[in-house]
Formats: sequence, structure tokens, C-alpha cells
Amino acid sequence: MSAQVELIYAPDCPNLGLARDRLQRALQTAGLEAEWQEWDQAHGESPNYTRDYASPTILVDGKDVSTDGVEVDADSCRLYLGEDGRLTGAPPVVVIMAALRMAHSRETTKGAG
Repeated sequence: MSAQVELIYAPDCPNLGLARDRLQRALQTAGLEAEWQEWDQAHGESPNYTRDYASPTILVDGKDVSTDGVEVDADSCRLYLGEDGRLTGAPPVVVIMAALRMAHSRETTKGAG
């Protein structure tokens, strides 16, 4: 699978380490190389679209992995609904893995047509 995985963050984000850890675990559990593109929203070289997301955000093939409905302003720290129903600072591993599976499914379907 060759999904494009991106981690978007603000440089002072207190949840960046947690997001990296969960992303790495999800990729490894899925049997994929633990590689992704990181975008520091404050860096001038980062694409403009990265400024539209709160920190941290993980995208797989340009789609936000989280659909938990916890809305926040792009200039805020982002919170996610954890597996236990409580708020957490990064998407749960199972949520990231589900996005990776969806990307793989789209890729497989595209290749079959």
C-alpha cells in the first residue's frame, strides 16, 4: 500500500509526541513502514492547507483520520474521542488503522478497474 500519510502540527503542540507514537504503532500494526510526512504549520515551506487543521491532525491520502465530530478552531489544540469515550490528545490507534484500511481498499478497488 502506498497511502500518503501526513502529520500536521503546531510547533508548541503538547500532544505531538502522543500523535507520533500512535501513528507509528498503527503503521507497524498494519504491517507498513513507519514513514509519514510531517508539516509544521508555522514553517513557511508547509502547504497552505495545513493551516486549516488544529494540531495534531493525521491525514491519510488527504483525508482526516478522525470523524469523531469534536470540532475545534484551527488555531487550537485538537482533542479526539478515545476508545474509552474520554477526550484524548491524539487519534486512537484503531482510528488511524481504520483510515489506513480504507485507503488500502480504495487503492485495491482502483487497481481492479
